[in-house]
Amino acid sequence: MEIAILGLGCFWEPEIKFSKLDGIIKTEVGYCGGNNKETTYKEVCSGSTNHAEVVKLKFDPKLISYGNILNFFFQIHDPTTLNSQGPDFGTQYRSEIFYLNENQKKISEKVIEKVNKKLSNKIVTNISLVKNYCPAEEYHQRYLEKR
Repeated sequence: MEIAILGLGCFWEPEIKFSKLDGIIKTEVGYCGGNNKETTYKEVCSGSTNHAEVVKLKFDPKLISYGNILNFFFQIHDPTTLNSQGPDFGTQYRSEIFYLNENQKKISEKVIEKVNKKLSNKIVTNISLVKNYCPAEEYHQRYLEKR
């Protein structure tokens, strides 16, 4: 099993979309890329932590490749809007790929290059090494209870 961590705006809808893909074993919402090892929803929304809202995916690479996950990532959000998705604005809603190893970084760069050509070089998606991932378990549990 492998892990992918992706920021593409508010994490709830992307989590649902990713969970429906064959090969995705588990999804989790959280925050990544910020200055602190631990954070809360309120702190992230204040813009003071530099965390992005993310979806963490556990996947079976025999069933779905990292590249195909990234292709889907670019299909389900707008990678050309800086720090926003739809009605949500703020640095926590940025488009960002958090890689766990050099292979993921290389694949991310190749996919962005390909997609960027189609989008007239307007992609603002960051590629960053995973830093200070924090699960948003308390919010995730409340959300699941409302479904």
